[in-house]
Amino acid sequence: MAWKAGLGIVISIALLWYAFRNEDPAEIAHEISRANPWLLLLAVAAATFVFWIRAWRWRSILDPVRPGTSFRARFAAVNIGFMGNNLLPSRVGEFARAYALSRLEPVPLVAAFSTLVLERLFDGIMLVLFLFVAMALPGFPEVRIGEAAQFTAVARGLAVLVTGAMVVLFLLVLFPARAVRVIERIVVILPKALRRPIIDALEAFLAGVSILRDPVLLATATFWSVVLWLVNAVGFYLGMRAFDIDLPYVAAVFLQSCVALAVSVPSAPGFFGPFEAASSVVLVDMWGTEASKALGFALGFHIAGFFPVTIMGLFYAWRMGLSLRGMARSEEVVESAVEHASGVDPDDPDAAREPPAAH
Repeated sequence: MAWKAGLGIVISIALLWYAFRNEDPAEIAHEISRANPWLLLLAVAAATFVFWIRAWRWRSILDPVRPGTSFRARFAAVNIGFMGNNLLPSRVGEFARAYALSRLEPVPLVAAFSTLVLERLFDGIMLVLFLFVAMALPGFPEVRIGEAAQFTAVARGLAVLVTGAMVVLFLLVLFPARAVRVIERIVVILPKALRRPIIDALEAFLAGVSILRDPVLLATATFWSVVLWLVNAVGFYLGMRAFDIDLPYVAAVFLQSCVALAVSVPSAPGFFGPFEAASSVVLVDMWGTEASKALGFALGFHIAGFFPVTIMGLFYAWRMGLSLRGMARSEEVVESAVEHASGVDPDDPDAAREPPAAH
């Protein structure tokens, strides 16, 4: 974990420097101080309500592996996971979330983790789709020729990635055993530090792939994914209004997608750096917002939204008797459970074994 934490801190510092390098801290602090507190409160409420929606959506993803989980347990685990991401390095909160649910409900640890792999897949596809939808809607700014070329190249790259992910997903659902063997032969060329998480994620994904074969559950999870990101965009929209940034809702949809994709890169706890850099690029370079206002919004809205889920997560962790040190070790616990369930030696992904059955 040490090298991953160090890399995340370096990337966060670099992106914070990039975002704030030419700006006067006093002006940014002034923009934060004059923000509308009621609009900011509504923005944070909308952004925090997203965690309730995540708990509702999680049921449809969990039902194939463990039907009837309680909302309270799912909501507690969601908050613990995002609190862990805010306070601990290397996105350990993702593992802590699965670990917490397995303690609160009789859900096998591997099954809990597999649903989070699927959840991230839903989110990734949805965010890229929202990017393209926002670009096609009225109100999206025209970019200069040079910027357009770069933007088109990025958009095409994202389209290729999403298409590739959908093809791999299709093959994994229809031909799980054959697809696993092919992927494991490909990743053997990678260093062990990169190979192990790929194998673990693959095994976890196959453990919870059932939802993709159930049209009702798939439609339900897709519906809640759309609602989740539309509500989250409302939070961004109200947040911009609180900082006197008068942009249409389509800007909020596009901005939240860019921020969500940016914070997927390694960063320090709390995602400071990627959040501010993405906000600066979108608001200043694309929509022409004054830099001090854009950075005031990015920093003020980010910090304001940091506290509710962190406090709720700490409360639920305290109720469970789960310490931050215990959460930090959850990655090892989850990885060990995945490897034990799959019969894979992480040092030898080519070891002969029977691929897990897709339910």
